[in-house]
Amino acid sequence: MKKINKIYPTLDNSVKTMRPKIVDKHDRIFNYLRLAVNEYCNLRCIYCMPEEGLPLRHKSDLLTTQEIKKILTISAELGVSKIRFTGGEPLLRKDISELIEYAVNMKGINSVHLTTNGILLNKYLKEFESVGLSGINISLDTLRNSRFKKITRRDTFEQVIENIYLAIKSRIPSIKINVVAMRDFNDDELMDFANLTIENNITVRFIELMPFDSHQIWKTGKFYHSKDILEDLQKKSNKINLIHGSSTEHYAFQFQGAKGKIAVIPSYTRNLCGSCNRIRITADGKLLNCLYSKDESSLRDVMRNNGSDEKIKSIILGSFINKHKNGWLAQNNNGNPRESMSQIGG
Repeated sequence: MKKINKIYPTLDNSVKTMRPKIVDKHDRIFNYLRLAVNEYCNLRCIYCMPEEGLPLRHKSDLLTTQEIKKILTISAELGVSKIRFTGGEPLLRKDISELIEYAVNMKGINSVHLTTNGILLNKYLKEFESVGLSGINISLDTLRNSRFKKITRRDTFEQVIENIYLAIKSRIPSIKINVVAMRDFNDDELMDFANLTIENNITVRFIELMPFDSHQIWKTGKFYHSKDILEDLQKKSNKINLIHGSSTEHYAFQFQGAKGKIAVIPSYTRNLCGSCNRIRITADGKLLNCLYSKDESSLRDVMRNNGSDEKIKSIILGSFINKHKNGWLAQNNNGNPRESMSQIGG
């Protein structure tokens, strides 16, 4: 007999209303929505897509502004309290500030974040400050210009670095640098990145390479295990102390007296599946209950066929009832059909 989804009441932050929660059969609660707002990107990173790009969906296939707002509203009604806008590159979407402001002002939402490659950030920072964005994660895999060109196949290093420092100086509370760590590629820069946290109130996060690179480098031996990253950091400095990080930041550290923090994210080895709280929705409106899952449910199609909010809620609740215990089981169930992180949502 299928286990019935549990609905727990919770006290809304701003009004005393009872909201349900999305809970799976392993008693995990899902309150963190990662919503991709497009698939397009102005970089061609070697761990994401080929230099010539990928056959992406037509703009009409992607979620509209109103469809995104409907998903945000329904998600909040189902107990989501944290939202992250991803892509592709979300700053290529002209309504991104409007979407952030809408999310910030929803009842029950505690924080709204954005993941970006940083190229266009200077054009939006003032708007993001004014609408109340909680945090920005900026992707940067090297501090060397020539290596940046090799990784991204673009020449925008100086712009990204300038925009990172603008973000650090801004009123946005949380600034994080996401570094995809690759063996024999940028592993010699661990301490260069870590040292950024001494004088800057940022978190530098070393993230394991994942196999969503459109068959470019995954099988070339560049994978750098989170435990090896951890050991190499500890070998290079005896001044790094273990601290408590976020639910995603499985290993977190801080230099003695540093303003910022360091974290290691085991995104491929999947040590953090037991505490997973993420809901993923792609730019074309597909619901994923796991990064590695093949199963997709189209919320876009339901909306465009005039499906009710209750129908959408039932799809979300039903999807998480059937969530696998971890990403390995999800991958073994035929794996994820999308080849690039730009198609999944970062």
